[in-house]
Amino acid sequence: MSLAVRVIPCLDVDGGRVVKGINFKDLRDAGDPVELAKAYDAEGADELTFLDISASVEARTTTMEIVSKVAEEVFIPLTVGGGIKSVEDVDRLLRAGADKIGVNTAAIRRPELISEIADRFGNQVLVLSADVRRVQGETRTDSGFEVTTHGGREGTGIDAIEWIARAADLGAGEILLNSMDADGTCDGFDTELIRLVRSTVSVPVIASGGAGAVEHFVPAVEAGADAVLAATVFHFGTLRISEVKAAMRTHGLPVR
Repeated sequence: MSLAVRVIPCLDVDGGRVVKGINFKDLRDAGDPVELAKAYDAEGADELTFLDISASVEARTTTMEIVSKVAEEVFIPLTVGGGIKSVEDVDRLLRAGADKIGVNTAAIRRPELISEIADRFGNQVLVLSADVRRVQGETRTDSGFEVTTHGGREGTGIDAIEWIARAADLGAGEILLNSMDADGTCDGFDTELIRLVRSTVSVPVIASGGAGAVEHFVPAVEAGADAVLAATVFHFGTLRISEVKAAMRTHGLPVR
């Protein structure tokens, strides 16, 4: 690995506040998105991800005003996702200050959206946000994982690995891979899932879901992640970005 591993805090925003729960449930307040964004920028975050987690559920677009305020306060790449349904939505968010756009629910409904965005703005702008969970029994897919929609609330029956491969072929420049099973548990990243996706696509993979201790990050990178994303441990002060980078540097991984 030659490129530096990126450390990315994630702001899950609901009703104008940053929230965090476990497996996308039992959300609790974690602070003001603008203030947290400023703090993470100052702490040395490589990028910042802003996900409006209720936008798709409420059938609305991402809260533009908050995105603009966050973009004004940070000098690192900003990825924004939530409720994005069209090329026009992407254009508005880029004009509001986003650098990259994350799509999930709308892309599953209409995969052509991926190629439309990539053709208009470039692959580097488009991040496929994949909320993935294990499935067993009659609902089991070939890989054992399915992709979900509406902030992880609805299953699709679509094999997650096949969907991610298709999205990359359509023009997704990066995969934000969120393990719903690990999300908010602080028990570690799902390295099996990361390895499966890494063996399937050549575009960068961001591992998300499960970070709880400094020793959890290195295995995610060793499994194939190009970047590691976390929320709970950063929002509530369990870990600092500098600690995560120091741990990876100790294991010989390149960091900024």
